[in-house]
Amino acid sequence: MTTGAVMDAGLGAAVEERLIGKVAGPAGGPTLLCVAGIHGNEPAGVHAVRRVLASLERRRGALEGSLVALAGNMTALEVGQRFVDRDLNRAWTRDRLEQLRGDGLAGASVEDVEQVELLEEIENVLRDARGPVYALDLHTTSGPGGIFSAFTDSLPHRAFAAKVPIPMIFGLEELVDGTLLNLLSENGVVALTVETGQHDEPEAIDRAEAALWIAIMSAGLLPERLVPEAAEARERLRRDAGHLPRALEMRYKRDVVDGDGFEMRPGYLNFQSVRAGDIVADDNRGEVTVSEHGRLLMPLYQEQGEDGFFLVREFPAFWMGVSHVMRRVGLSRVAFWLPGVVRVAGSKDEVVVNKRVARFFARQLFHLLGFRQLEDAGSSLRMRRRRFDESRYLSEPPAPTSLGTPLGSD
Repeated sequence: MTTGAVMDAGLGAAVEERLIGKVAGPAGGPTLLCVAGIHGNEPAGVHAVRRVLASLERRRGALEGSLVALAGNMTALEVGQRFVDRDLNRAWTRDRLEQLRGDGLAGASVEDVEQVELLEEIENVLRDARGPVYALDLHTTSGPGGIFSAFTDSLPHRAFAAKVPIPMIFGLEELVDGTLLNLLSENGVVALTVETGQHDEPEAIDRAEAALWIAIMSAGLLPERLVPEAAEARERLRRDAGHLPRALEMRYKRDVVDGDGFEMRPGYLNFQSVRAGDIVADDNRGEVTVSEHGRLLMPLYQEQGEDGFFLVREFPAFWMGVSHVMRRVGLSRVAFWLPGVVRVAGSKDEVVVNKRVARFFARQLFHLLGFRQLEDAGSSLRMRRRRFDESRYLSEPPAPTSLGTPLGSD
């Protein structure tokens, strides 16, 4: 096992090397890439990864493929802040990466340097891979009760997420731009973000470890008979998730900008039920209310952050099953022939939907068919069919590509 040193400070984690550790089996196989601490005030994943690496080393001979663990924002981890100059998990877009590659690092911000170094390490992992690549991005939240997963909703990603018995959040990538999760997913990596609780609770480390053991089995690195931790991992996550819905969909995000005075009212929990008109926060204009019934997600109880809160609602299991069947039989092709739908010139996957014509089947139907919303222009929607959303990728995951590949290309 190769490993970088980690210095502990309470639940904090200062990492001296980008590569936290790597364990590779004697033969080729799948790769599981784990990124921990992309936000510096979220050290639980770093501690969980160290535990698993030490235990996995003793099973190296039975391992098929490899586990590679990388530290996200090393500078922010050292000072215990979400970030130093900018959020490292909001700029993983094609344009931003091309700019970083072209401009060099003269006069760069702390996070510019961190992003370039992390990108290089991820590219090394993809280049060395000799099979499918899976990714687990470990996070925690500032509010209590934040145990859930998020993913790009194509079939292989959904299947990977379903193995972890915690609430599954659909549609995060439509509301939050530039995440590492989305970049990896668009480039052939079956990726999953897991939030394991509040930043400083010791249980967040245990949940992150549990999620990582499940991911190791789901990716095919070890069979369950060689993972005695498996049963306990599932039981812990089921117990800690309690009676929360199995799946929920994103409905709204309250953006926070410098100077708007946003402050969450105290006492709100992740997944707490709210009703339309409830006052949940204040800003310079007065009271901040929610516009519809639902549940709060990730209420902001820290100084840094661009998301005040999210609003989610339950996604019934029936509709999860319907969408799975629709995609497996290839019904997404029908979408291009529906009334009010126009294919975007030069693209085989993007459409513009006239909401006045397609008002009875617009956003919801396209989500069921596997499309992602790119823009809501009021009278129309711009939607794009998600990549790798075909049944063949359930048996043979997509081949990962360099992160320099333009998003949406084939």
